[in-house]
Amino acid sequence: MGLSLFSSPNTNAIMSSVEKRYYGVASGMNGTVRLVGQMLSMGIVMMLFSFVIGRVEITPEYYPQFIRSLQYAFGLFTILCLIGIAASLMRGKRRPVPGPGTTAPDK
Repeated sequence: MGLSLFSSPNTNAIMSSVEKRYYGVASGMNGTVRLVGQMLSMGIVMMLFSFVIGRVEITPEYYPQFIRSLQYAFGLFTILCLIGIAASLMRGKRRPVPGPGTTAPDK
């Protein structure tokens, strides 16, 4: 749900902040950062599982530890999401990038 709500506006902000000739680079960086974030989050979840559950097969007797590790993961990712929302809101209004043959606006 978070990806669907924030992906389009953030991608629009990224792509509209670069010149047309850098669209490929910006798109590639956007995809790379998104994939690295997904891998990092999976690593964090696996680390939480190993700390809370340990090296055991998840059977019904370990369901309480499994649920507790999921609660820790959701709590941690909620905090990280709120930090991301705050950073996104603090970026301020974007200024148009002057194109070739134009001058920057006076301050």
